[in-house]
Amino acid sequence: MADQSNIESAASKSIRPFRSSEEYLYAMKEDLAEWLNTLYDLDVQVDNFMDVLETGFDLCQHANNVNRIAQEFQQSRPDAAAMRIPQKEVVFQSKNVVPGSFVARDNVSNFIQWCRQELGIQDVLMFETNDLVLRKNEKNFVLCLLEVARKGSKFGMLAPMLIQMEEEIEEEMRGGVFEAAAAAEKAAARQDPGPQSPVCANRIQRMMTLCDLKNLDELVSTSHSAPCIMAPS
Repeated sequence: MADQSNIESAASKSIRPFRSSEEYLYAMKEDLAEWLNTLYDLDVQVDNFMDVLETGFDLCQHANNVNRIAQEFQQSRPDAAAMRIPQKEVVFQSKNVVPGSFVARDNVSNFIQWCRQELGIQDVLMFETNDLVLRKNEKNFVLCLLEVARKGSKFGMLAPMLIQMEEEIEEEMRGGVFEAAAAAEKAAARQDPGPQSPVCANRIQRMMTLCDLKNLDELVSTSHSAPCIMAPS
């Protein structure tokens, strides 16, 4: 496994809002590239993201790695019995795989089947073989990889920075950040019956927006109108 400095260093970068779905898609690819490079010592960049992964070899390798770590997690955590644990090994061809060939398509198809059957990823976050091989739908391919990363993080795998930030937001919500903001707004309303405080209103609206986003596909489609979504620049 490669040095984790690529991802860890991103935590210290400044944050900026995404102003369009294209910017968010670029940020997701950038984050996933750093994550894959860290896990497997690859040379994935935003510009060659689809090219490197189109044979399906690295995808299937990652799937089997998730299986292994999930099973180790299950053995070490008796309370994990209620969790969905992926177990079925993904069979794939690793040698002389030509991009766009039948073998490459078969690798990608096997990975897709694993995502659906073993991880239970919803169709809205899934992609089809041609989405990757023929570049039909880059967004759904990226969304699926992020969802795979999110599932893997539940078993203790390293997560991309966007997933780590998402988990931190959820933890803050569980800690009562939203309730505290609402209480502050009520207190301000009692003291001043005038118009709602813009600062507090924006804060509450920001938390409600995050609560209402049901999946990454919705987050991408609404990112142009929700500039509060933040990520490392």
